[in-house]
Amino acid sequence: MQLNQVKIILKRLYKDYVKRYFKRIILSLILSMVVAASTAATAWLLDPAVKKIFLERDRTFAWLIPLGIAITFFSKGCSLYFARMNLIIVSARIGAELQQQISNFVLTTDVKTLENKHSGNYISNIMYDTSAVTGLVSTGVLNIMKDSFSLVLLVSLMFYQNWRLAMFAIIMMPLSMIIAKSLGKRIGKAQTEASNKSQAFVIFFSEIFKASKLIRIYQKEKAENKKAQKVISESMEKNIKISNIMIRATPIMETLTGLMIAGFIFYSGRLIDQGNLEINSFFSFLAAMMLAYQPIRSLATINMTIYQGATAAKRIFSVIDEPIETKNNLSLPNLKINNCNIKFKDISFHYSNTKEKAIKNVELEIKGGSMTALVGPSGSGKSTIMNLIPRFYEAQTGKILIDDQSIHEVNLESLRKNISLVSQDVVLFDDTIKGNIAYANSNASEDEIMEACEFAAANEFIEKMPQKYDTIVGENGVRLSGGQKQRISIARAILKKTPIILLDEATSSLDSESEEIVQNAISNLVKNKTTLVIAHRLSTIHNASQIFVIKDGKVLEFGNHDYLIKNSAAYKSLYQKQLK
Repeated sequence: MQLNQVKIILKRLYKDYVKRYFKRIILSLILSMVVAASTAATAWLLDPAVKKIFLERDRTFAWLIPLGIAITFFSKGCSLYFARMNLIIVSARIGAELQQQISNFVLTTDVKTLENKHSGNYISNIMYDTSAVTGLVSTGVLNIMKDSFSLVLLVSLMFYQNWRLAMFAIIMMPLSMIIAKSLGKRIGKAQTEASNKSQAFVIFFSEIFKASKLIRIYQKEKAENKKAQKVISESMEKNIKISNIMIRATPIMETLTGLMIAGFIFYSGRLIDQGNLEINSFFSFLAAMMLAYQPIRSLATINMTIYQGATAAKRIFSVIDEPIETKNNLSLPNLKINNCNIKFKDISFHYSNTKEKAIKNVELEIKGGSMTALVGPSGSGKSTIMNLIPRFYEAQTGKILIDDQSIHEVNLESLRKNISLVSQDVVLFDDTIKGNIAYANSNASEDEIMEACEFAAANEFIEKMPQKYDTIVGENGVRLSGGQKQRISIARAILKKTPIILLDEATSSLDSESEEIVQNAISNLVKNKTTLVIAHRLSTIHNASQIFVIKDGKVLEFGNHDYLIKNSAAYKSLYQKQLK
């Protein structure tokens, strides 16, 4: 990362996040001054200590100076603690704010954006990148303030004791800065590589958790273990590389310091022989120089911390700055439901990763209060049509109207408030059964939840559970059967009480017995509702008011079951294939 990019990112971090904690930063600045003054005072007190206690043997100073040293260390310890604690609070709040912004982006951005990037990347942003930014604020900012003041005061003390020795001692400072500049560029590049590896690490492990049964049934444990070793090894090597760069300055700094101290002792001996330096001033100067070594080393490597934090912040900003196409514009009017008729007018749509249209010039009408079905081969565009209604995706051309209101001219919240979705891929949270159902309406009473379950034919199996409605279902409902999960999903949709129901092949993965139970539950759900069904089994849509036959993104024919059996070759072919 170039230096000008680092400056831009740091300016933004300060303006958008750090600036609001300016008072806390000032407090830490004052406390850092106290730390620096205490450090310099400790070195200065060695001058009168040697002279008054050891040379002149003054009894008064024999207890005053040790008391003064104890006070300086106490002052330094307390000030350093409160300065650090203050900046830890600031950095933790900034880290939490960044995590909240990433979380908000994930929750509000377009579905297509989430689908174009693996979830592991976002998890890595939340876990690793925010940690690097908080490290920059908590450690970097404190070290800059504390070590800068300490170095200034200690160098001033060195000049006060003997300017000739001070000039000799500060030769190493520009050398340290040259080393730090070189290593800082390398740490930025290494940090980017390490972040990419950490993302690959998170992605890999999230996938093997999801595919645990698949791995075992295909006996891929050894193959996946080899992949795990590779991912872990690559992540480890990048972390070692970063640590190596971070400590690479140590041998150089130690060598420079050793040469400086050796030269200093040699030169001091000559000055003492010439009478230009007293022994007490020598010890005070030596203490100041030794104490100055730590802030010099810290400041020499601080830009590595800055590069790490700036690189991580850049990745976070690339996420939260991504434009959101489908937004909830509260200035738009609410959707007003009357008959709940839905019309598609010349709708065309293609996904962002291809120019080929998934649906082409689609015209269809879903009558309010009735069931409409979409049928056709896989990949024909049925799910795409359904996903356009709640604006999971945005059509490139055409209009979708609900009671003659364009769904783009009403606010998004009011649109989705009137829609429930039940799909074949049921999503359940690692929560209680009651909690999963109440997700549709957090203000629902227990009686309302139980009533919804009765309509969804779920109450019977729930009552047999160990804790009944308080039973934890596990990650994505792992402790429930497919039919049970689907009935909970239907109960959730019933509880929402919406006029529009979207059913995306809700029974396609169920056995005959479960399908019959779920179909009865669906009948309760869709009664007097505007319902759009994607049907896998055509036997389930005999009673649909309208059936649209979709092929290659186009509407071929439409009508009820009896009409299409007589007049649609495509529908008749689909139906006969299922009878075999």
